[in-house]
Amino acid sequence: MMMRQPPERPVPEPALLTHREPDDEAEFYDDGYDDYDDEPVTDTKLARRKRIWRRVRRTAYVCTALGIILPIVAFFITYQMVDVKDPAEVAKEQSKVVTFQYADGSEMTKVADDGGNRIMLTHNQIPDQIKKAVYAAEDDTFETNAGFDLSGIARAVWNQLQGKAGGGSTITQQYIKKSSGQDDATLSRKWVEMVKAYKMSETYEKEEIITAYLNTIYFGRGAYGVAAAAKAFFNLDDISKITKSQAALLAGVIQSPGRANNEAYQQERWSYVTKRMIALNWMTEAEKGEFPTPVDAADTKTSLPGPRKGLTDLAFEELAKKGIPEEEIKARGYTVVMTIDPKAQKIAEDSVREVMKGQPKNLHPALVAVDPGTGEIRAYYGGEKGYEFDYAAALQQPGSSFKPFDLVALLKMGKGLGESYDSTAKSFGESKIVRNASTPRCGQQCTVAEAMKESLNVVFSDMVYNDVKPTGVAEAAKQAGIRTPIKDRSINIAIGGGDTMVSTVDMASSYATFAANGTYRPPHIVSKVLTPSGEIFYDASIHPDHQDKLAFDQDRELNAKIARNVTESLLPIPEYSDIPCADGRLCAGKTGTHQYVDSNGVETKYNAKAWMVGYTPQISTAVSMTGDETERRLFDKDRTTIYGSGLPGEIWQRFMDRYLAGEEKLEFGPFDPIGREEVVTQPPVTTDDTTDVTSAQPPTSSSEQPTTTTGQTSDTETTTEPDETTTTPDRPGWPGKPPGDDDDPNPGLLPGG
Repeated sequence: MMMRQPPERPVPEPALLTHREPDDEAEFYDDGYDDYDDEPVTDTKLARRKRIWRRVRRTAYVCTALGIILPIVAFFITYQMVDVKDPAEVAKEQSKVVTFQYADGSEMTKVADDGGNRIMLTHNQIPDQIKKAVYAAEDDTFETNAGFDLSGIARAVWNQLQGKAGGGSTITQQYIKKSSGQDDATLSRKWVEMVKAYKMSETYEKEEIITAYLNTIYFGRGAYGVAAAAKAFFNLDDISKITKSQAALLAGVIQSPGRANNEAYQQERWSYVTKRMIALNWMTEAEKGEFPTPVDAADTKTSLPGPRKGLTDLAFEELAKKGIPEEEIKARGYTVVMTIDPKAQKIAEDSVREVMKGQPKNLHPALVAVDPGTGEIRAYYGGEKGYEFDYAAALQQPGSSFKPFDLVALLKMGKGLGESYDSTAKSFGESKIVRNASTPRCGQQCTVAEAMKESLNVVFSDMVYNDVKPTGVAEAAKQAGIRTPIKDRSINIAIGGGDTMVSTVDMASSYATFAANGTYRPPHIVSKVLTPSGEIFYDASIHPDHQDKLAFDQDRELNAKIARNVTESLLPIPEYSDIPCADGRLCAGKTGTHQYVDSNGVETKYNAKAWMVGYTPQISTAVSMTGDETERRLFDKDRTTIYGSGLPGEIWQRFMDRYLAGEEKLEFGPFDPIGREEVVTQPPVTTDDTTDVTSAQPPTSSSEQPTTTTGQTSDTETTTEPDETTTTPDRPGWPGKPPGDDDDPNPGLLPGG
């Protein structure tokens, strides 16, 4: 009987070596990346960990290879597809007309460059000092780089990841950007620009590239190309005669040609470029010399009258900050719709001219009116010759018109208008004696409401020093809309003195925040940009930079309550200062002055700055006034010291009354006090010429006080000059100063704090 054999077991097919995974208990050989070279692995977890690590390594190898190969392939493909325009073709495309419109759609002006002022130079005709200046300003490695800068590309990528614009571009990249008309802040555009720059560097010599760049770049003032710029800025017909210092200024304004007429910007950029040229041994200190002041920018290719001549520059500058450069607007022939109301602008100009007629020429008023509901600038007066110096944008000490921000900081602490402070003259910390402009009518203990109306320096200094602190005031000002960083962290900030510097634009905007119940809407002068076909290319109302923001607190109700409390404190002041709005219309506002300090650093009893800022729910208007180098003290034609309620107040009142004539008398809404409710305000003083005003007499003028120091806000109460008699404004009961004028006397603080 034969024994039955068991069936043979099937032989498995050999597994593919590249896909076979070892069994958990199988022998696992070392791959050279661990510390177990000679030991078989029997531990299941260790084996599994090794398999995972091997997969990670292989993935890393693949990603690294792709990270190297794919950019090379993409670069090669892009290189074959892109092209670089000829400079002559670029120049031709830069000659379109830009139309500016008022807010109502009517035409403001046209800005055109017909190419008549363009001169195409050869490389040998461009002076070496200009080339060096441009290298120092824009790309000091131009002569050696490959058309792009990897560190600049890295900065662009980093900025994009952070949601910011910008990044270091070489001169070659800038030429590509201008020639293509593409300036959107995207990585894809930056990539194409880099490839084009490399191709241009491979195709053309460096001499050809810099020549093309300097013949087509825009310098501002309607000047395309360096030859036209030399004529526009320095009236040079022969560019070979340009100095290194002048060349530095031209090179500096390339960065933002829309600001080319701004003197502060010119100085800033000239200083930067000359410093770079000296560091690179391309200029000596002697060659730097003094700032090369450009000629008047009278020829701006616009038909606008004097005060409006600079409005187009403001628009170009604002759009450049939004990533839309002036040269792109001109190359494409866009239409720029401004926020300026032609009616309001005319009223502003007429108000200034009528009030200032016959007044000293050293007095320079500025006026800005902002719509609280939108942040749109309705009227802008920066000077009678708008293209010269913009006093509306200039930084000045605001004096007591800064006190509402002290109050904001207090309200945020839960304290309000009913809070009381000692008004007695005293020192704070290291400061000397702080005094009030006049004897407080509220006595020794004064509420904040009374102190605001009488503009009591001691009360606000006490409030800031002991409660809200200078940092609290600076933060409140920033929240309201003061965009310039407030550097002063001393008690000076309480009354807008020392290094507290603001612009007329920002004061109008920040007071508009109060008018809008605590909603901050950034001020802007451009509403829209339209393409030649009428499509909207840019709309300020939906731009991220112009979105509404609760200013003082994220609780909407509390935020509005804070703003309304500030308004309540400011409502009595226009009438108290003898500049009320017409027909019983409710207006809130604050005046302020800053003391004049002479050339020896000695404070005087005179004023150097004067302000009136006020608002209704429909409009917020700021008026500032300053002197100039011929005479910095503020005297009117009768040699009377100017206070905030004087000429600035008269301009403000005239503008507000005319602008609001026929408009609905809007209310500010119900007042819900924060903190103590016992708010006490006193009506304006109404006395006749025989009234005994001894109790209201101010203290000795600051110039006679040995405890005073430099650089503080002044509300001096006399206008006495040497060998002259005191003059008294025709306002009963306030000898030597207007009633309620927050013109602070020298508070007696230490310099700078």
